[in-house]
Amino acid sequence: MEKRIRETELNVIFETCRVIGQALKLDQALDTILAILSSSLAMKRATVTLKDEETGYLIIRASHGLTEAARKRGVYREDEGITGLIFRTAQAYIVPDISREPLFLNKTRSRHIQKESVSFLGVPILLHGKPIGVLHVDRLFGDEVPFDEDIRLLSIIATLIAQFVSLNLQVRLREAKLLMDCSYPGKSDSETQSRFFMVGKSPSMVVVQHQMEKVAPSKASVLLLGESGTGKTLVAKILHELSTRSGSPFVKINCASLPENLLESELFGYEKGAFTGAVRSKAGRVEDADGGTIFLDEIGELTLPLQAKLLRFLQEKEFERLGSAITKKVDVRVLAATNRDLAAGVAEGTFREDLYYRLNVFPIHVPPLRERTDDIPDLLRHFVGKISQEYGRNVVISKTAMAVLTEYDWPGNVREMENLIERLVIMADGDEIDASLLPSFLSEQGNAQSPEQPLSRIEEIERKEVLAALERNRWNQTRTAKELGITLRQISYRVRKFGLDSLRAKYRKDA
Repeated sequence: MEKRIRETELNVIFETCRVIGQALKLDQALDTILAILSSSLAMKRATVTLKDEETGYLIIRASHGLTEAARKRGVYREDEGITGLIFRTAQAYIVPDISREPLFLNKTRSRHIQKESVSFLGVPILLHGKPIGVLHVDRLFGDEVPFDEDIRLLSIIATLIAQFVSLNLQVRLREAKLLMDCSYPGKSDSETQSRFFMVGKSPSMVVVQHQMEKVAPSKASVLLLGESGTGKTLVAKILHELSTRSGSPFVKINCASLPENLLESELFGYEKGAFTGAVRSKAGRVEDADGGTIFLDEIGELTLPLQAKLLRFLQEKEFERLGSAITKKVDVRVLAATNRDLAAGVAEGTFREDLYYRLNVFPIHVPPLRERTDDIPDLLRHFVGKISQEYGRNVVISKTAMAVLTEYDWPGNVREMENLIERLVIMADGDEIDASLLPSFLSEQGNAQSPEQPLSRIEEIERKEVLAALERNRWNQTRTAKELGITLRQISYRVRKFGLDSLRAKYRKDA
C-alpha cells in the first residue's frame, strides 16, 4: 500500500512539474494541475482560490468538478469559512465530514451536504512565506489512507502552484514595463498616469494640476478631499511618482476595509504570539513603505483610539508592533484621503483636532465630474479608447450617445464612468456605442433617487449580501454587523458605499 502511494505521489509531482511550460498561461496551467490530480487519484472536486489584490477577496481561479456558475459563487472574505481560515492562519485544515462542520459554507453549492459524507482538505498556497491562496480538494487516497498523506501531497502541489503564480507575475510585470517603455519612450509612470487624470482643461482641474506640481516634490503631508470615485487614489499615485521617493514603495491601506483590531496590526505589524492566530511575526504596512509613501484612504473612518496612535506616528515616525516593546522608526511620506467633512468631524468630536491639522498641511480638493463638465467628452473618449484597446477592438461613441452621456450627472464620478464604458464596449455588437445600448437611468435625471452606480462583479455580490443581511435584521445595523462578523463602522461604510440609504427609507415607509 505504502509503495503504491509513493509511486502515485511521484507520478503526480512529475506530471505537475511538466506543466511549467504553461506557466505563462496561469489559468490553463492550474486547470491542467487539477486535471492531473483527478486522473491520478480519482478526485471528484478541487479548487485553487487566489487572493485578488484589488478587491481583497479570495476568488476561485481554477476548479475541477465545478460548473461555471458554481465557480463564480466561490468568493470569500479572509475571515469567512474554511477557505478564509486556511488563508488567515496559513495552516492546513481537515474536515472528515462536511455535514458536521459549521465552517463549511458550501458557497459553490456543488455538494449535497445532507446526502453525502465527504471529507474535505485544504492547504495554504504560500509565496515567500506569505499566503496568496488556498488549494482544497475532496479526499484523495480514500479512507484506508491517513489524512496526513493527502496533506503532504497537497502541500507539495501548493508549493509548485505558488511558483507558477510567481513566474507568471514576474513575466507579466516585465512585459508591462517593456510595453510602457516602447509606447512612451522617455516617459515615467507618473506621466503616463497623468494622461488619464489630466484629460481636459476645466478650471477646477487646472487648479488641481497646479497644486500637485507644487506639492509633489516636497515632504509635506497631503490630504485629498472629494467624493467617492473622483480619482483620489490616482492623484496619490501621481504625487508619489513625481516625488523624490518614486523609486521606493507606494503602499495603500483602506482604513474602512478592516475591523479596528485588524487595522492596527495591518498598519503597524505584530510579533509572534501577540494574539490568537499570530503564528509568526509580520511587518506592518508602514514598514513596507519605508523610504516611500503610505496612502491612507478613507482616513475619516478611523476610530478615536487609532487616531491617537496614528498621530504619534505622524509626529515621530515611530511605532511599536503589537506584542512588542521595541520602538521602530521609518521614513515615510503620508498621503491621506477622505470623502467626509473632517472639519465637521472635529466639531462633533468624532475626529481629533490635532490629527486633522497634522494631516491638513496641504489639502487638495479633487472635483466631482459635475464640476468639470467641460472634461466629460474627453474623458469618455479616453475610456472608450483605453478599454477598446484592452479588448482588442476599435469602438467609438455615436453623437447621440455622446450627447446623453455628456448630460448625465455621474454621481459615481470617474469610477462610475469607467465601469459603465467597459460594460458598453462589451455589449456593443459592432464598432459603435449607440444610444440604444445606454441604460434607462441615464435619461431619468429628474428622479428623486440617484441611479445605482455600476459595480464590479465582486462588489455586486457584496452589495447583495449586505442588503439581504440588513433586511433579515429589519435594517438594524448593529445586529447586521454582528451577523456578518464586521464592525458597526464597516456596515455603515458599506451602506453609504452601495447607496442603500434610499432602500432603508422605502423599508420604513412600507413598514
